[in-house]
Amino acid sequence: MAYRKLGTTTSEHRRAMLANLAKQVITHERIETTEARAKEVRKLVDKLITLGKKGTVEARRDAVAILMNDKEVTAKVFNDLAKRYEERNGGYTRILKLDERRGDYAPKVIIELIK
Repeated sequence: MAYRKLGTTTSEHRRAMLANLAKQVITHERIETTEARAKEVRKLVDKLITLGKKGTVEARRDAVAILMNDKEVTAKVFNDLAKRYEERNGGYTRILKLDERRGDYAPKVIIELIK
């Protein structure tokens, strides 16, 4: 499976970083990060919302595992976001491009949940 390394040295670090970014997107509904990280976290957030729409016990356990046992964020996915997006078939996030970051000129973006 080909994926972006995102400046991490181990797969555990990458997984933890993406889980934390996903938690922030779900909690705040809008964050600013680099374009590569946003494209990777978009996949994870869309998967979590799809699990929330299923609403089964198995889906909840999978979501808790992805979010590293954060039950508050999981509850928001299953109670709030699943209801908000019940009529929508995917595409729950939007990426808006910003200027480059000072210092290394990495392309910055805003990733947000669609209202």
